[in-house]
Amino acid sequence: METNRATIRREEQNTHLILQVNTEEFEIILTDDNPNNVKDVFNKLLKELKNGLFQFKLEDETEDLYHNICKEYLIQLNSEISSVFKELEDYELLEDLL
Repeated sequence: METNRATIRREEQNTHLILQVNTEEFEIILTDDNPNNVKDVFNKLLKELKNGLFQFKLEDETEDLYHNICKEYLIQLNSEISSVFKELEDYELLEDLL
């Protein structure tokens, strides 16, 4: 299983959780109440998941509310990713890995 970076980008107006998979970055805006943003990122992660199982590890030094939220979110996300990967495997929907 591959471990990918997750970082928090704090700006004056918004704060983002950045999920890095290979060379791609997926961004969830934490300060925006838009569930479609989260859904869109999750769908993109599902496409990546067909190429192999991965998880995220938070790399962030600032111990604040966003750090705690992202830490808990990643625990849940990693669990969901693992569960969905198992289902993709069970239904033989994974890309052929050499």
